[in-house]
Amino acid sequence: MTTSAMVSNDATALGILAVILGFVFYTSSSTHPFWQKFYKYIPALLLCYFLPSLLNTFGVIDGHASQLYFVASRYLLPACLVLLILSVDLKAILSLGPKAVIMFLTGTLGIVIGGPIALLSVSMIDPSLLGGNGPDAVWRGMTTLAGSWIGGGANQAAMKEIYEVGGEIFSVMVTVDVIVANIWMAVLLFMASKAKEIDARTGADTTAIEALKEKVEKYHAENSRIPSLRDIMLIVAVGFGVTGFAHFAADFLGPFFEANYPWTEDYSLTSKFFWLVVIVTTIGLGLSFSPVRHLEASGASKIASAFLYILVATIGLHMDVSKVMDTPIYFLIGIVWMLVHAGLMLLVAKLIKAPLFYMAVGSQANVGGAASAPVVAAAFHPALAPVGVLLAVFGYALGTYMAWLCGQLLQIVAA
Repeated sequence: MTTSAMVSNDATALGILAVILGFVFYTSSSTHPFWQKFYKYIPALLLCYFLPSLLNTFGVIDGHASQLYFVASRYLLPACLVLLILSVDLKAILSLGPKAVIMFLTGTLGIVIGGPIALLSVSMIDPSLLGGNGPDAVWRGMTTLAGSWIGGGANQAAMKEIYEVGGEIFSVMVTVDVIVANIWMAVLLFMASKAKEIDARTGADTTAIEALKEKVEKYHAENSRIPSLRDIMLIVAVGFGVTGFAHFAADFLGPFFEANYPWTEDYSLTSKFFWLVVIVTTIGLGLSFSPVRHLEASGASKIASAFLYILVATIGLHMDVSKVMDTPIYFLIGIVWMLVHAGLMLLVAKLIKAPLFYMAVGSQANVGGAASAPVVAAAFHPALAPVGVLLAVFGYALGTYMAWLCGQLLQIVAA
């Protein structure tokens, strides 16, 4: 793909991202008063995400032409999920209770009703958004946004086919999807850095979450050791070995379901990425009951976190803030839509006294899916990343149905 970006070589781009990550981690642990004050207000994780977005915005690297996100999401993300999940205490996660699921479903409802509300609200400014039944009608394009924000790429593609969405409005909505979802993720990462203060103010019960974190920290204190080369190679073997097997199985299962059971597209069963996430999650959970879980004492989650931060940087590389000015009215729709989603989640979280963690991860499991839900969960604590993965997989299953319902509501509003 031809690009006018200053850097078109992915190896060079990866080097730049690595230097940025190194700079952030070096300065965030600095004892210099300037950096200590700086990171008091700006979370390090948010910076790992925001700085790469500037490279894309100012044409240094073309995030869409680069294959770095594809490599990170298909190779590093699965390996990261395995290494984070293999030490998970499934019983402790289940003891977190139903509030995580309640917040996730609230997030789904917020997307379903937020679309029609946003279209109706913004049409007061621009009435031409309503009406129209052709392939490039605004309401049709919004159905693909609903598919992406409840499930993921497979659900988005399903909506494109179901509602016969035109290419022009689809490309606009893809841009709105990337920008608005990434801005919201940045907000969640910032909120994660203030979780204790926010939970204290709302009176949320964080007992179960704190108990899980303490259990993980106690395990680390009692079992952690300086990893040898053997330990590191075993961690790499497990992470990429399971990833390789998952790709092998997904390459068979996706096309198999597509060819023999096309109706299962509603459940994302025809998507290779869906199977990739499900398989590594399942194997990771299986390994958590085996002696392999002791690799955590050698630093499995630290290596997983390094993979995760590279993924965060490549996600940021897809964001171009300047694009907001190209089609501002559509971005206004996206922002109003996200505000409805966020407002409903904050309201329900307040009513049931749910910790910020449940709100943030429940939201990102909808809006971001399996690629970014564990990122937000890990911002609270690496031990909580599997909660994000499990909820995101749940989102894939619900995505097509709920997005279809949103589409029906959008059609009624636009008529």
